[in-house]
Amino acid sequence: MSKKDKVLINRIAEAARTGRISRRDFINTSIAAGLTATTATGLWTTKAAAQPKSGGSFRWGLHDGNTADTHDPGTYVSRQMIYLAHTHRSYLTMINGDGSLGPDLADSWEASADASEWTFKLSENASFHSGKKCTADDVIASLNHHRGDATTSAAKALLSDVVDITKDGDYTVKITLTGGNADLPWLMTDYHFAICPAKDDGTIDWQSGDGTGPYKIDGGEFGVSWQLSRHDGWHREGAWFDKVEIIVLNDPNARQTALVTGDVDAVSIIELKTMALLQRDRNINIHNIPSAGAITMPMHCNKAPFDNPDVRNALKLAMNRDEIIEKIAFGAATKGNDFHHSPAQPYWPADIPQRDYDPDQAKALLKKAGAEGLEVSLSTADSVYAGAVDMCVLYAEHAKAAGIKVNVVREPNDGYYSDVWLKKPFTLVSWGARPTPDVMYTLAYKADAAWNESYWINDRFNELLLMGKAELDDAKRAEIYREMGMIAHDDGGTIIPFFNNFVFASRANIGTPDAMAASWECDGARAASRWWSTA
Repeated sequence: MSKKDKVLINRIAEAARTGRISRRDFINTSIAAGLTATTATGLWTTKAAAQPKSGGSFRWGLHDGNTADTHDPGTYVSRQMIYLAHTHRSYLTMINGDGSLGPDLADSWEASADASEWTFKLSENASFHSGKKCTADDVIASLNHHRGDATTSAAKALLSDVVDITKDGDYTVKITLTGGNADLPWLMTDYHFAICPAKDDGTIDWQSGDGTGPYKIDGGEFGVSWQLSRHDGWHREGAWFDKVEIIVLNDPNARQTALVTGDVDAVSIIELKTMALLQRDRNINIHNIPSAGAITMPMHCNKAPFDNPDVRNALKLAMNRDEIIEKIAFGAATKGNDFHHSPAQPYWPADIPQRDYDPDQAKALLKKAGAEGLEVSLSTADSVYAGAVDMCVLYAEHAKAAGIKVNVVREPNDGYYSDVWLKKPFTLVSWGARPTPDVMYTLAYKADAAWNESYWINDRFNELLLMGKAELDDAKRAEIYREMGMIAHDDGGTIIPFFNNFVFASRANIGTPDAMAASWECDGARAASRWWSTA
């Protein structure tokens, strides 16, 4: 390559970085200057993708959507609801790409000395898609939607220690608690706490789909697709695309085909068994992000045979997690230990002994429980996780060595979280990441939590949960979470095979930031506002 060609490449690389040249012209000019097509494509990715620019559209294929989904934040559960919410609605705070906590509707927040009162200062620039300014009244009504005896919200337990929510002017909100909660600003990122417009009676208008998020809904249908366009009143950075289309593709083959053919620009999850093959396609970028997301297998502790802790521990011991991670997750996971606290979260208790595959010990526990020859049914669906059905079949093979017969039940993709999860006594579930152990335990392990998926009640665990929430000393808090982890490990009703990496993909015409949030797939569910077109 001549010196003149090198100068030319440097110039077009700068043009790509500043958005002054299209991808096609960049590739063609680079090839003319002596680069191979592969090198030119890689250079485009590193130079052009480094700087966002406005324009273009984004077609986003999601793996978990149901026709029964709704706009009610209290019912959010599927990826369709969660991803749509992060696209058309806002929260008080948000998790940044680097994992730190950042502002969304709240510009700033501060706590009293004992963290029992928090004050949030709201952005005065935020507006709903309908044109109405977003004020403290909207925030108060939206949070109260999840409080009180009459609420049907799954997030009720997360706000159970809130005494009152008041305003100090139009743009200041004060949240008063029964005791200290150092995690409250993190808690406000929970996907249920989307801010909706308040009605005169103090309730919220969630039915219309109005929001203050980066994109406004133009049309759509749950379980099928949604069409959105940029909200000119978006109060933060991002929202680079002109248009966004969210397409529900529950079938893994259909989703993969749409990605390869270019019918979608990104998918929320890929089939891990095809990851190596997809990596050979220069038009596709694979994103493999370690996370605090988890695959869980809750057993209903209020029903036989799972009401016996020896049976529960036998089923935990009957799993070869190493083989499951190798053959199902293809290494894209961190081994679980039957307590819902990930190494990606703070206060990780690394010294709790790892539970490993031990069919002989499982047999001994079943004999002790009088449950020899145990037979159970395990419900799953392909939409839960890439390889979910295969994983359960492999677990059934492992369990045979312990004398356990596991009947794998393939459930319909549509309606899995409304008709199967929390209803059938042994299921496979995919949990998104939560930022702290307190948030996770409050949501899914607290005795009265709506999403206590194993219906497990342990008095000491619940006592420690309250202690940990109020403890401001990090060392003491770490000890509390260690004890909670041991209790869940030894007595809890949930098998945790692994903490799954978020493995998703985008095509080469989509630019992505260097750091992506690990709270959900696709950059913390915010791909529509954080990614951009490079075409």
